[in-house]
Amino acid sequence: MLIQDAPLTAVTDVIASVEQALDRLEAVDSQIEAFLLEPNRRERLLREAEALEQRYPDPTNRPPLYGVLVGVKDIYHVDGFPTRAGSSLSVELFTGPEASCVSMLRQQGALVLGKTVTTEFAYFEPGPTRNPHNPAHTPGGSSSGSAAAVAAGLCPLAIGSQTIGSVIRPAAFCGIIGFKPSYGRIDPEGVVYVARSLDHVGLFTQAVAGMQIAASILCRDWRPVNVDDQLPVLAVPDGLYLEQASPEGLAAFEQQVERLQQAGYRVLRLSVLNDITEINHRHRELMAYEIAQEHSRWFADYEVRYRPRTAELIRRGQDVTKIVAAADLESKSKTRSQLEMALREAGADIWISPAATGPAPEGIQSTGDPIMNLPWTHADVPTITVPAGKAQNGLPLGLQCASAFGTDEQLLQWAARIEQVFHI
Repeated sequence: MLIQDAPLTAVTDVIASVEQALDRLEAVDSQIEAFLLEPNRRERLLREAEALEQRYPDPTNRPPLYGVLVGVKDIYHVDGFPTRAGSSLSVELFTGPEASCVSMLRQQGALVLGKTVTTEFAYFEPGPTRNPHNPAHTPGGSSSGSAAAVAAGLCPLAIGSQTIGSVIRPAAFCGIIGFKPSYGRIDPEGVVYVARSLDHVGLFTQAVAGMQIAASILCRDWRPVNVDDQLPVLAVPDGLYLEQASPEGLAAFEQQVERLQQAGYRVLRLSVLNDITEINHRHRELMAYEIAQEHSRWFADYEVRYRPRTAELIRRGQDVTKIVAAADLESKSKTRSQLEMALREAGADIWISPAATGPAPEGIQSTGDPIMNLPWTHADVPTITVPAGKAQNGLPLGLQCASAFGTDEQLLQWAARIEQVFHI
């Protein structure tokens, strides 16, 4: 079911590539359900492929993503597609101009393979998607379809989003690269928001090299960098935060740390995030407040059509005051300052930690716990997960790497080196 080599490079024969991808989609996606159904998908894509070939007849003048197929999480508006956001509400409620990130990829030659499954309004109520490594397990969420689509080789690039851990966690569960840039580096306009001050546009690829290409196209003010030959210094956030992982997850993480040390990396252990309980509370409280604001009109009219966990979050947010939400918002900058100061004072470059509490849980009723991702999202810092071994049950494990705000370019360069340590 898996294809482990799906490079993010321009296609030579677009029509042949589209036909091949559609044949694979028809053969595989009935087992994992990463994509939403689309009538006449083949006819649409072949028409778009022909138009692309006519637009760029000269192979030397083609854009970098010429013919590359992309999956788009169904909270983003895409011209020609309805936006459902994993909900049973009427699609007429969720209309708007095409998301900026989608338009930018299309301008660089990409073709939209389709909309990918999301949990309801990108929260915890799951869709039908299954993990390509073992369909009895969750692919994670909320960007479940996007992660599964890339892991299954249905497309080499997919767009997701992260409000707590909805890119990093499913990427880890599915054994691929997931990247959440610094807050605001990718324009989020054209999305059905969860929480505007927390939502990040995120991406999935099968290798860091592909992620570097996608990020350079989508991230604002991208600046190519060349990090020196010296390996970055890694920092482990010891203490209460790390203890949130499962015993198996912690044991696997320590093995990852040991492997990095054997590869020549210097690893420091720093005592930070000792206020993680408060950080967790403030992040979730702010998320509840903001989703209640976003859904105030829809929820008033269609409350009975919301699924239980989403409705409970919105009701909780209705009880949060503006004063409390403002204090929660201030916590974000405090957390970022705490983490960045600790790195500077220690002379370290990257935080490393488990990308999830453990491997993907069995069943698809839950998308797993995003708690290991929360502080990095709360701090708005760039974060990437790199496949880093297997659990006892054979499912993938990921290593989560985060750096200072705005150092996305450096983080991806460093992640490419770390990826090689665990490359099998």
